[in-house]
Amino acid sequence: MAKRDTYESRAEELLQPIVEANGCEIYDVEYVKEGGEYYLRAYIDKEGGVNIVDCENVSRAFSEKLDEVDFISEAYILEVSSPGLGRALKKDRHLEKSIGEEVELKTYKPIDRQKDFTGILKSFDKDTVTIETEDKEIVFAKADIAIIRLALDF
Repeated sequence: MAKRDTYESRAEELLQPIVEANGCEIYDVEYVKEGGEYYLRAYIDKEGGVNIVDCENVSRAFSEKLDEVDFISEAYILEVSSPGLGRALKKDRHLEKSIGEEVELKTYKPIDRQKDFTGILKSFDKDTVTIETEDKEIVFAKADIAIIRLALDF
């Protein structure tokens, strides 16, 4: 298991009881390097959405737990936030909650001279994601999808 995966998995284990105690759930945890800095990001959610107080309470408790356990060797910046309205659907549990929702999907390579698709998320399995566009139903191999996120309606 890569260091990043180990850090994310361990952080999620430590975070779980904290978010439950605050009436929230974990949406995602990521450990990334950006611009020379490492970031440990925890995205939390709850019915009706999280607010700044939820993020602050979880962040404070999570920071204390991370200092206590101290399993990440590099210096890093901790961020706790909402996944946002146009949230990326990275895991099967994200896709499951979003069945019937409008999504934006971007592929690595063009499919029928197109890389950007918008439609209703119809279904998924371990290898594919199916959306219904205005014209037709399209099945994408998960390996071909660069990102899939909830569409923003403005």
